[in-house]
Amino acid sequence: MLFQSQQVSTVFGLRLAGGRDVVVKARADDGRAASCVAAQARLAERGFPCARPLTPVVGVGALAVHAEELRPGGEVLHGDSPGMAMRCAEVFARLMGELAGVTVAPPLPNPPWVRWDHTDSGVWPAIDVLDSRDQSVVSEHIVETAERARRRLLAAGLPCVLGHADFEAQNLRWQGRQVWAVHDWDSLAWQPEAALVGAASGSFASSGPPTLAPIDSSEAFLVRYQDLRGRLFTAVELEIAWAASLWMAAYNAREMALCGGTPAGGDALRAHAAERLRRADA
Repeated sequence: MLFQSQQVSTVFGLRLAGGRDVVVKARADDGRAASCVAAQARLAERGFPCARPLTPVVGVGALAVHAEELRPGGEVLHGDSPGMAMRCAEVFARLMGELAGVTVAPPLPNPPWVRWDHTDSGVWPAIDVLDSRDQSVVSEHIVETAERARRRLLAAGLPCVLGHADFEAQNLRWQGRQVWAVHDWDSLAWQPEAALVGAASGSFASSGPPTLAPIDSSEAFLVRYQDLRGRLFTAVELEIAWAASLWMAAYNAREMALCGGTPAGGDALRAHAAERLRRADA
């Protein structure tokens, strides 16, 4: 064993008897993994910078498991400036362009931090490990922001596409100015393009605990993405992008509050919520 880590998935880095280094990932089998790995494999075949799956997803008890190549190297870049936002938007635009040509079953249910379309009671998707904690530590501001953003997102009626829903600095590796690897393909989602871009515009700078990028940097991300994709968002799509950035930030701020994590994300949400809600028409 070379390493082991656990977040949403349990990840093992292994050196096989023949000397080959691989990664084995295991996560709860909620029906999403096969589509995520199939899409990752298609992008790797096309030369997109991501690890190439070596096996399909197999069921092992209650787990979905697959193996992929180890893609070491590269560094995490830190910063939330408009310039950094545009660099990250270039990667995201390329990623979304590649995924537009991939046909897989929608990877549902969506990851909870972009699952504003859930059918559970209340504003948040039901997650036992969070719902069983003392909810009084979550400020009314976080809840109200999530409620307003969610109403706007649900009212949009935009078509869904396949996209990466955890586009954070900690999931990117760079070699100089070139992106070397995009990780965390378990976090593919089926949501409107503008919503996925909006979520990425708010989360791209998170290199550790989740936070929310400055508004001018999110704006730079959105502008650069549209330039590269060759299509301007409609007024409604722009509103949905801003609403999605808030929903994801509010979800993360709630989780941090419930789990005793850093308040930085909640502080950024409080500082930026009013303007983002205005831009979302929420």
